[in-house]
Amino acid sequence: MPDTRYKIRDTPQDTLRWSDKRRATKLPPWLHRPLPAGETFNQTERILSELKLQTICNSANCPNRGQCWQRGTATVLILGNICTRNCKFCSVAKGKPQPPDPTEPQRLAEMAMRMNLKYLVITSVDRDDLPDGGAGHFRDCINAVREKCPRMKFEILTPDFRHCQKQALKILADALPFVFGHNVETVPQLYPVARMGGNYQMSLDLLKLAKEILGGIQTKSSIMLGLGETDDQVEQVLKDLRNVGCDRITIGQYLKPSKTSLDVTEYIRPEKFDLWKQRAARLGFSWVMSSPFTRSSYFAETEIT
Repeated sequence: MPDTRYKIRDTPQDTLRWSDKRRATKLPPWLHRPLPAGETFNQTERILSELKLQTICNSANCPNRGQCWQRGTATVLILGNICTRNCKFCSVAKGKPQPPDPTEPQRLAEMAMRMNLKYLVITSVDRDDLPDGGAGHFRDCINAVREKCPRMKFEILTPDFRHCQKQALKILADALPFVFGHNVETVPQLYPVARMGGNYQMSLDLLKLAKEILGGIQTKSSIMLGLGETDDQVEQVLKDLRNVGCDRITIGQYLKPSKTSLDVTEYIRPEKFDLWKQRAARLGFSWVMSSPFTRSSYFAETEIT
């Protein structure tokens, strides 16, 4: 008989479960990483520290920090490191953030020049306190970097711009071209637990509007696995994203970033991620990254064939 253990439509109780459904505590062998080290890693850390720049690598306790910094890449976190929302999958601090720092765009440009970057990913915390959700600061950062590094390619990973989607996208149009990313993060059935500050339909609407307002640019999203979702729910998210024209998708394993974050429900085996990659490609995504360590900006500068 054929081996069906890794079939996409297996039930949530299939043989891919590493632990019970409520909580997975033991880290499987495929999720161990060596401690970060090396000359390039140290240089990246030094430049970021000297320029007082935040990264999502540090703020979200990303497991890929060592690997990415050794390659001389980092995802810069603008608009501070305090978020106005309190999503339970995330370890970024929550509270009342400071006003945008007007010196940040120039410091970001200096970093890009000193690191000799060719591809820069810029993200931010949610800034529901700002009338434009922070869109103007994204624009200023891109344009400042482009002045010093005119050949730079950009990818932005934005919040959902809850109250100002059209306004924010029109502001961002002044900084084209770039890949526009916004993460749905998980299946809509888990939003009340994992992303209570977000709205699934609002996220889809933003990705659709980005296509329309920003002239058909490449759009991108990301989903985490291991929070208790079913295969059918994940498949529906992929279809929903394609229905709003999303071009690129990353699929990765949720890992608990702090003691107060949600527990991992299951550890998905690498073989299952391979199958999700194949399924996403069949649905029409032009760029797919799917593996246990995949995050929204993981190897963002590469093309997957």
